[in-house]
Amino acid sequence: MPRHVVVLGGGVSGEAFIAALRRLDKEVRITLVENELVGGECSYWACIPSKTLLRPVEIAFRARAAHGVEASLDPEQIFWWRDQNAGKDDTSQVKWLAGLDAEVVRGKGAIVAPGRFEVGGEELAYDELMISTGSLPTMPPIEGLEAADPWTSREGTSASEVPESLVVVGGGAVGCELAQFYARMGARVTIVQSGDYILPRVDRDAGDLLGGLFAEEGIELCLNARATKIEGAPGSGYALEIEGRKPLESTHLMIATGRRPNVEGFGLEHLDVQVGKQGIQVDERLSAGDRVWAAGDVTGIALFTHLGKYQGRVAAANIAGRDLVADYRAIPAAIFTDPQVASVGDTSGKNAVVGKWSVEKVSRTSTFQDPKRPGFLKLFADPEHSVLVGGVAVGPEAGEWIGQITLAIRAEVPVATIRDTIQPFPTFSETIYFAARELDL
Repeated sequence: MPRHVVVLGGGVSGEAFIAALRRLDKEVRITLVENELVGGECSYWACIPSKTLLRPVEIAFRARAAHGVEASLDPEQIFWWRDQNAGKDDTSQVKWLAGLDAEVVRGKGAIVAPGRFEVGGEELAYDELMISTGSLPTMPPIEGLEAADPWTSREGTSASEVPESLVVVGGGAVGCELAQFYARMGARVTIVQSGDYILPRVDRDAGDLLGGLFAEEGIELCLNARATKIEGAPGSGYALEIEGRKPLESTHLMIATGRRPNVEGFGLEHLDVQVGKQGIQVDERLSAGDRVWAAGDVTGIALFTHLGKYQGRVAAANIAGRDLVADYRAIPAAIFTDPQVASVGDTSGKNAVVGKWSVEKVSRTSTFQDPKRPGFLKLFADPEHSVLVGGVAVGPEAGEWIGQITLAIRAEVPVATIRDTIQPFPTFSETIYFAARELDL
């Protein structure tokens, strides 16, 4: 009989794993166990709906930054378009899996012993287990929060009406994207951030620049703020108490303080795997234990859709008999605010030389938007080996042109080669040449 691989969790990591494994092994039996929708968080409540919502608003505001163009927003049509791209129906995903000869079993399920999995009262025996159960929103220690029943990112991307006012607790990627969306749609928005700048996981220059632009757009930033208590409920409004400050009142409240690996209730205690605060511990081949593998948010390595897909492919290759290791030196990230904020690699600046160039200085800017709208590319290089180790980009479509930096880091391309690379004109990627030229190497 062919080997049986059970995949626990049908989000993008599980799907990428299944697709890769089927390409490599035409005979293996694959069963996917999924409790919600096949396609997972990204398809229905995160990446796809949020980026669909953000795009028309970005178009309208960029049109206003050009000359001779007018644009208006139709909330009903924007939400309709979101539903076309991210409707809560996984029929097409299930059909796609059937085309890969993978069985879908509905239910949460749990491991009852090594090699044995139970779901819906029935037992599945497996030869290999892939755990790709994703992550869940974290809730900060705010008194009254559970009773207040606030929005998380799910409600933020699924709503079909624009709130009168919205307080967003958390100034990371999700909080900033949705704060800007609702502010541009007409809501009065406040971001509450515990630190002294937004996007705390990104280079501070990026957070400060975006914070300044948010302030210009009317988004209030409540920085160095500690929320202590919340009163209110959906439909009646909220009052959020901030230590040492006046309470913030709003019709809606969203918590966007991060996510945690989804590891509870799956019977992982029956396996020889290590589960810590960061998630399931895996080795460089994505093995978590004997015949157990994990990929995606549940590993806690970096909670990005694209990393989960990458890990799924690596694990599939190893199950199929290849010998592949994961390389995390160049993990890109894109935040789809306007302007976009993208980063990759080590941007701490430790033991690195830095080169920076303003987006306003390349010709593409004046042909694309008001050249006074700021942006930059910041490169970090290893002075000993003259190769890039990190990069931060702020500007239109920065998530696209950060790809060159990602490849340069991954392939250890010499900075001299980057400086000698011909960039198309006029493009934002010209900033790569100029920023590389600024590196003191």
